[in-house]
Amino acid sequence: MDYVFAPPIAPSLPIAGSSARFPLRRVFCIGRNYAEHAREMGAEVANRAAPVFFCKPADGVVGDGADVPYPSATADLHHEVEMVVALAAGGRDVPAGRALDLVFGYGVGLDLTRRDLQAVAKARSLPWDVAKAFDHSAPVSPLRRATEIGHPARARLTLEVNGSVRQDADIADMVFAVPEIVAELSKLFELKAGDLIFTGTPAGVAALARGDRFRAELAGVAVLEGRIV
Repeated sequence: MDYVFAPPIAPSLPIAGSSARFPLRRVFCIGRNYAEHAREMGAEVANRAAPVFFCKPADGVVGDGADVPYPSATADLHHEVEMVVALAAGGRDVPAGRALDLVFGYGVGLDLTRRDLQAVAKARSLPWDVAKAFDHSAPVSPLRRATEIGHPARARLTLEVNGSVRQDADIADMVFAVPEIVAELSKLFELKAGDLIFTGTPAGVAALARGDRFRAELAGVAVLEGRIV
């Protein structure tokens, strides 16, 4: 293939216990998937309304242990700890009962958010792209294979910043569980191998500053550590 310039290296994530890597295609995120977080953001989750989705760029994914640059154009960078689902297969209109068959594995990640820009976008009924889809906006741990750990329906999800717990919940508290998230996404997009899904954050989101060190954990599954610089 004769490209006009060298194509970028495909983004990928390490797989725990393996030298192989998981190539990334797209990064999907669900909003308002924990009722307490929805309330702290001034919203309600009423009668399991249709889920809210947005996307991040695959090259915005940052690996474990890396320094994360504080983004431009914001004075209010927030952390949102989330369970991350990695797909090894895809499809359209996937039934919830078959959704877990598509899952390669799980990890833990941060949906970093330029909260001040998001507030402006919400007030003006504009898209959230500049608030959510910026460079280095998606730190993610190494992935654990589902064949090794199964499909966790309950697990403690925590985030510590500088040794203090900021977020602490159980993934069982999600409004939409993983099979439902996959099924709903597949109505809107053709899912494919390499897709990542951030499954929503619990209450306790707050600001990060340069120099802060974070430690995210999905108990029994994955740990993610890094520093804001």
